[in-house]
Amino acid sequence: MIVAVGVVAAVVLVAVRGNGSPSDKKSPSASSGSTKGSPSPSLSIPSGLPSITPSLPSQVPSDLGSLFPSPAGDQVPYYSLQSGDCFDTDDKRPGQATKRSCGKPHDAEVVKVAEIEGSYTTDAALKKAASALCKKPLERKAAKQPSGTVRGTLVQYPDSTGYKIGIDNVACSLSGDVGAGDHKLTKPLT
Repeated sequence: MIVAVGVVAAVVLVAVRGNGSPSDKKSPSASSGSTKGSPSPSLSIPSGLPSITPSLPSQVPSDLGSLFPSPAGDQVPYYSLQSGDCFDTDDKRPGQATKRSCGKPHDAEVVKVAEIEGSYTTDAALKKAASALCKKPLERKAAKQPSGTVRGTLVQYPDSTGYKIGIDNVACSLSGDVGAGDHKLTKPLT
């Protein structure tokens, strides 16, 4: 890097001192009419400069998700759920969801996936923003369900650390009794 800066400075200096014609260059023994001789610096650029181009791995993954281990079985991070996905939750694995068939008992179904936009630095601020994104879509969808089908909502959002690294998806879901396990959804939402 230092060598590259030196080379650029040398090239700029040569360009500023003249156009490179023989009349602009004087040898150390040449006189400019004065009795004192002043040596001119040699501004030759060495031909064997080291490469400053960083070497990259030959195989850079196009999907950064491939750098992380795959979840076991049907488990996925909540932020990779899509609208219409049915899933179970596990208090021991926060942020994870186990995908299930919507025709079999399951804890919740994703109604909408939204993206948080803006600048948030605390978990409380992210929770408030995520809840605001989900409120109307969940209310509309819940109103269309048969009585007793839906017993709650589930809003999954990134914590402040996840948001800082680019996780901005919010999963807005309707649920049975998440955590209690008494009541599950047994078919897709209408």
